[in-house]
Amino acid sequence: MNKKYVINKTANFVKKKLDGEGSGHDWWHVYLVWQLAKKIGKQEKADMFVVELSALLHDIADWKFNNNDESVGAKIATEWLTKLHVEKHIIDQVNYIVGNVSFKGAGVDHTMMTLEGKVVWDSDKMDIGAIGIARTFAYGGYKGRLIYDPRVKPKFHKNFEEYKKSNSPSINHFYEKILLLKDKMQTKTGRKMAIHRDKFLRTFLKEFFDEWNGIK
Repeated sequence: MNKKYVINKTANFVKKKLDGEGSGHDWWHVYLVWQLAKKIGKQEKADMFVVELSALLHDIADWKFNNNDESVGAKIATEWLTKLHVEKHIIDQVNYIVGNVSFKGAGVDHTMMTLEGKVVWDSDKMDIGAIGIARTFAYGGYKGRLIYDPRVKPKFHKNFEEYKKSNSPSINHFYEKILLLKDKMQTKTGRKMAIHRDKFLRTFLKEFFDEWNGIK
């Protein structure tokens, strides 16, 4: 099997499907996750074929856009890789990662059971700095959410069902998810990379509330 051919075909498949998507879950998000996954995966000595395929396919059918069905992405990934005659044991690993990489709430254990899963998790969740801020507001606008409402307090979602039902303002999302991610990184490389981005996000939030409260 020509691994480079499979990766290039998969990249073109994902790009064609997601290019121009307006919620922040577009091809360029996938591309950035793919690049981060290659960097982290090499540092962690993971199986790079599994890592690259999983990173490319991780958002091929996000549950948020498929009636809250978290199984669709893995099904599409399996069908696509089967079509390319990828070996079943590789497909099974990719299927597991694509099916479990989504954030499901602050109270949920997100520990991935494979090194490759940990690499892709960290790569996907590294959007906690400038890009993470941009994506949060892009998604909030896409869903018609308020930027901020001081009457609506952030919630600790104990399970995936609670998290799915959340419709809180975009600023709340930082407290309900993004600020939690630094401590949920699952590789040594990912934990190091997340520190600066987390600091930048906290600086942004301080500036936001200083402006909101008329301090600056």
